[in-house]
Amino acid sequence: MRHRSLLILTSVLTTGALTLTACGSRSDDDKGGSTGGSGGSSSSAAKNITVVIGVDAPLTGPNSATGLGLQYGAQIAVDDANAKNLVPGVTFKIAPKDDKAQPATGQQNATAFTSDNTIIAAVGPLNSGVAQSMQQVFASANMVEISPANTNPALTQGKDWATGKKTRPFPTYFRTATTDANQGGFAGDYAYNTLKAKNAFVVDDKQTYGAGLAGIFKGKFSGLGGKIAGTDHVNTGDTDYSTLVTKIKNSHADMVYYGGQYDESELITKQLKAAGVKIPLMGGDGMYSDTYIKTAGAAAEGDLVTSVGVPVSTLQTATDFINTYKSKGYPGDYGTYGGYTYDATTAIIKAVKVVMDANGGKLPAMPDARKALIDAVQKTDFDGVAGHLSFDEFGDTTNKQLTVYQVKSGKWVAVKSGTYTG
Repeated sequence: MRHRSLLILTSVLTTGALTLTACGSRSDDDKGGSTGGSGGSSSSAAKNITVVIGVDAPLTGPNSATGLGLQYGAQIAVDDANAKNLVPGVTFKIAPKDDKAQPATGQQNATAFTSDNTIIAAVGPLNSGVAQSMQQVFASANMVEISPANTNPALTQGKDWATGKKTRPFPTYFRTATTDANQGGFAGDYAYNTLKAKNAFVVDDKQTYGAGLAGIFKGKFSGLGGKIAGTDHVNTGDTDYSTLVTKIKNSHADMVYYGGQYDESELITKQLKAAGVKIPLMGGDGMYSDTYIKTAGAAAEGDLVTSVGVPVSTLQTATDFINTYKSKGYPGDYGTYGGYTYDATTAIIKAVKVVMDANGGKLPAMPDARKALIDAVQKTDFDGVAGHLSFDEFGDTTNKQLTVYQVKSGKWVAVKSGTYTG
């Protein structure tokens, strides 16, 4: 649940031919990408142009293991597109920015992306709360934003989605991950019917993603007949959970459901087991990281998570992606959202080709290129490394697959996969 440059396009007459040249600069904090672009006051010829895609994710601090998976998933996508000459005459690059999982920083990054005339679209962010702060900025600039990780339903379906009144707030926002409406229900169903839990203690981190997911789980679990043994909230960054552990112990719950990220849950489960409370802790995709197991150690054994899609390691379509990620020695976790980031980036790349094909092989000048990209992305339809990708009328992926993972012998093991729609 990350650069600004000035592009000058100059037509130069050399040896009787009209040649398009581009000059760009790169800020010191760019990692894994560089700038250049297709902006300018007139249409760009489809020769020797650079198109930049912004990437926003937590690259440092909390959630950075997962965030780095987004950065390098996007990097591999542009490298593959360039190697395959997916869009003739165009070189793609990424411009990553670090949002540190903070909404205010994410909003600043969105403003920087939209103010940079070399950047045509953006991939990210990881956290739903950060996305809320960015959506209006991108929409005002008619810039496409595709998140491979956001799962809060309100981002695409509006604040009243739970009542059945679904309204898409921003036509520029898309996502390749399915929503918590599906994930929370999938978890609640698994906890009650498969895990056979009857008393669940529900905790969340008070953030958009965590609180929303916990609420949906709670509704589904209790709707099936399960008892909510207690509820509580924690603050992100907390490290001492002794009071919470006491509450859970006294509630006699037979499981804990946590809505939030691995940074807190890995400590909660460790302190819970140390206090002799040997019950499983279950959470969502924000917990699905090897970092959770490494930090919690033996205490993680038996804990569960749900995550979007199916394990990329089981998909033949993801073999090359995984091999490349490993061979390059990229840091971070590719398993949670790396494949979805690759596909989100590829959707933008393919949309650029659609826009250029409809414009005589040329990329329109900014801001027209950004605006034209919205409709092209909406019509996305291809088989990606993480499965088939297309978007519904809300900008949500039509791929509703989910998987439950459990820690067994120190590793996440898929124990159930399926499609859940209510």
